[in-house]
Amino acid sequence: MRPFHLVCYFFLLCLAAGFSGCGGQGPNAERKTYRIGFSQCVGSDLWRRTMLQEMQMQLSLHPGNELVYADANNSSALQVKQVCAMLEGGIDLLIISPNEAQPLTGIVERAYQQGVPVIVIDRKTASSLYTAYVGAENYQVGRMAGEYLAAQLAGKGNVLEIMGLPASSPAIERARGMDDVFREYPGLRVTARLYGNWLPEDTRRILFTNREKLRDVRAIFAHNDQMAASARQVLRELGLDNGVKVIGVDALPGVGGGLDMISSKVLDASVLYPTGGKEAIGIAINILGRKRFRKENILQTMVIDSSTVQPMKLQWARISSQQKDIERQRAMLADQFRIYEHQRLVLNVIVVTLVLAVVFGGLAFFALLENRKINKSLAQKNEEILIQRNQLIDMSEKAAAATEAKLNFFTNISHEFRTPLTLILSPLEDLLKLAGQGGQKPKALELIRKNVYRLLRLVNELMDYRKIEQKLFRLHVTPNDLLRFLEGVVESFGHHAEKRNIDLRLFGVSGLPAVWFDVNMLDKVFFNLLSNALKFTPDGGYVHLNLSLAPDEVLIRVKDSGVGMTEQELSRIFERFYQSDAQFGRGSGLGLSLSKELMELHHGSIVAESSKVEGTTFILRLPLGESHFQEEEKVALVQHSEKPYDELKVYTAGMEQDSKVETVSLPVYFNVHSVLIVEDNAELLDYLSDKLKAEYEVFCAASGDEGLVLAYEQVPDLIISDVLMPGISGRELAHRLKSDLRTSHIPVILLTAQGSMEQQISGLQSHADLYLTKPFHLEHLKANMQSLLHNRAMLRERYAGHGAVSSSAVLKKTGFSVLDKKFLNDLSDLVELNLDDEDLSVDDIARSIGVSRVQLYRKIKALLNCSVSDYILERRMQRAKYLLDTGEYSVSEVSYQVGVSSPAYFSTIFKGYFGVTPSAYRRNQT
Repeated sequence: MRPFHLVCYFFLLCLAAGFSGCGGQGPNAERKTYRIGFSQCVGSDLWRRTMLQEMQMQLSLHPGNELVYADANNSSALQVKQVCAMLEGGIDLLIISPNEAQPLTGIVERAYQQGVPVIVIDRKTASSLYTAYVGAENYQVGRMAGEYLAAQLAGKGNVLEIMGLPASSPAIERARGMDDVFREYPGLRVTARLYGNWLPEDTRRILFTNREKLRDVRAIFAHNDQMAASARQVLRELGLDNGVKVIGVDALPGVGGGLDMISSKVLDASVLYPTGGKEAIGIAINILGRKRFRKENILQTMVIDSSTVQPMKLQWARISSQQKDIERQRAMLADQFRIYEHQRLVLNVIVVTLVLAVVFGGLAFFALLENRKINKSLAQKNEEILIQRNQLIDMSEKAAAATEAKLNFFTNISHEFRTPLTLILSPLEDLLKLAGQGGQKPKALELIRKNVYRLLRLVNELMDYRKIEQKLFRLHVTPNDLLRFLEGVVESFGHHAEKRNIDLRLFGVSGLPAVWFDVNMLDKVFFNLLSNALKFTPDGGYVHLNLSLAPDEVLIRVKDSGVGMTEQELSRIFERFYQSDAQFGRGSGLGLSLSKELMELHHGSIVAESSKVEGTTFILRLPLGESHFQEEEKVALVQHSEKPYDELKVYTAGMEQDSKVETVSLPVYFNVHSVLIVEDNAELLDYLSDKLKAEYEVFCAASGDEGLVLAYEQVPDLIISDVLMPGISGRELAHRLKSDLRTSHIPVILLTAQGSMEQQISGLQSHADLYLTKPFHLEHLKANMQSLLHNRAMLRERYAGHGAVSSSAVLKKTGFSVLDKKFLNDLSDLVELNLDDEDLSVDDIARSIGVSRVQLYRKIKALLNCSVSDYILERRMQRAKYLLDTGEYSVSEVSYQVGVSSPAYFSTIFKGYFGVTPSAYRRNQT
């Protein structure tokens, strides 16, 4: 074939391609598009909006298809009309979420019989005539909620259930699932079921109407997160939020969703209820594309609480980010398709132009390839997301197992502490006995013994609590005389109460029936309560125990005249490891939590009433009789408390010391250097003060706030501070002092038990000069103090050696901080501008800089080792020397320019500084 014929053949081929392009539909000509109708029962809540968002996200992977959306706003009649309008307008497939089962059955069957595939999502109708169903199993949601509550409440407690609409199938199935679980736990009981109509406003109204049903509730299960959040708010307003578990359903991402509520502690947990929007669109595409699909598509669910909420939020954030990438790529594809359509129009007009036909055909082919690549990439990303979600669920389960293993390991280690503590305590008691034979016992040995008992108490509390957690505590109850038992407990603390003039008494009635309880467990409760009461009751106060009889139970009130608690502290007092500011550093935070658990083991209860300054009352209830105990818990022989003397010391260690803490220890005599010690532990504060007072003038503060005030008032030469304290922390204290002109020059040493590298870096970033970890060696601390003061003195001498030179070059060579350099520059400029003012005073300079006269004096003394007056006089003489060197002014003129009105007095001062009179100095210069 000749080349000409080949070109003609190629031209005709391209021409045919061009004509075929005129009648086709571009690169998507072989892809059929569909119109999908979606009837939503209500679209105002977050869960429904998320369902629609997931549908739109999934539909973005299938461009060209149309989603027709209608919101029935909770009206079944309106939803029927909307579906009829969709069928009349022409749709290829119907997705419906029925508002109610029975009213929507007819229209669903009609659509199905007309040949329109129907996907029922979330809620079912009363008929099986539908193409596919997508949704979570509401019965399983109810079961998972019930199993979670059974685990959290240890199989005992009253539960209030807030359901949706009365005729709603999800509400019915969820309630049935939880009931089936509760049948396995006789101690769990649903005390009331209220209908919140899926709305927080209705939930709030119905709860306030039935507020009496909230009194003895330990948990609330709401059928969605919005109703659960409304229930939490009602509990807080009624003051019933103490320890009540609130869980919901949905666990939606985003602001205001269930995951956000769990993170902010509004909800304790939420059962994940997938919307199914993504799966519904996927099944719809398969149905319309005549691909295989399942009729029943049950979505998986899980319980999400504080331990798993963060991974889920991170996963959703990543999905949202990828969706944004998809939208950007879709926009780019849309631009490409618009270009293609424009080029196809041009091709239809100038189809005879071979070159343009080839170019446009190539562009169309390239766009098609890119489109297929992007769709394939998106499908792979979705698959990766599913794999990662499954991995996160698996990782959460492994993390929970690892956490339990760590707790067991820590408990075992704590148990091993008892042996070395015993080996420390026994020789220590021998040393104290030997020392006591010669007179007063050494203070250091008493301090060691007190802290050994504290360690024993911490170890005992931790081990007891872990036994309760692992259900290893076994009661051995016997009938006992409760009044006699309490008399023995009160007598144990009588000596300590008498020394502090505290009125410790027991008020009871005779003739009380025998009470069944475990002697060796219940005394832990009362020992803890009395030790706490005596700790926080001032000298001269009172601690009263009142024993009384009530129907079917006995009441014990422990009331003190101590510092009391705020409402916030009172609401959290029984939480494990919780410590208020008043208790900071004075225990483990386990004592009251352990007492509550021990009372519940006895089928009793403990509550607290308190107000600030007016003291605290603990009310304990023990049921009468023995029917509430199991047979294996009862012991035939009467037991007696076996609290040895040493275990009593565990509860009373530090009690006398705590009552004598002084927040500030002012110096008795003056030393060369002063040091401020800021430490909330009274014993460590007293120890450091005692060891340093021989070498330094010592100021003491028991909190960061007091330390800040003392630092401004006393302006010490050095500050030693703990890191973790009530009020402002040591890091914040160092940052404020170093950022304040009055105290920026003071070296700061931070002491802490936080010894990790990250924590040390954080401490130094707060501008502290030194960071020492506990336990520290006293001589090491003293050496560092001397080093810091020595370096500060060398720095002061180096700068002072330059006289009153104000150039920045000298300051750049020194080791002063930026704030100190600025202070010296400002001071130099201020004095320089006012040298000719003979009335320039210290008060004028202090007022201009913005500090007090005392603070200005101590600041200049610390930085330059001179007084303010000496500094001004030196600057005057340096200026006079410079003016005499120029030779432009007479001695009298120089005298006036440096602020000395008397030339004779000026000559005297000048000669005192430089050894010659001004006139002689000028002659020597010439």
